[in-house]
Amino acid sequence: MKELVEIIAKSLVDAPDQVVVTETTDENTITVELTVAPDDMGKVIGKSGRIAKAIRTVVKAAASKGDKKVIVDIK
Repeated sequence: MKELVEIIAKSLVDAPDQVVVTETTDENTITVELTVAPDDMGKVIGKSGRIAKAIRTVVKAAASKGDKKVIVDIK
């Protein structure tokens, strides 16, 4: 999941070198934290959160074959 979020985020922002993705795994959940430059935050979130929702939808679809729930946190 980490690689998928990283590829999507780097293609959206102006400063791809400042994209940081961390992944933590618990019993039933995988938490993916996405951190971007402050100037690129709007590009990752989008109008009314549409791009952020799309990223979460793609990651959720990719994780559907597993048993764990995936949470994408944008900071």
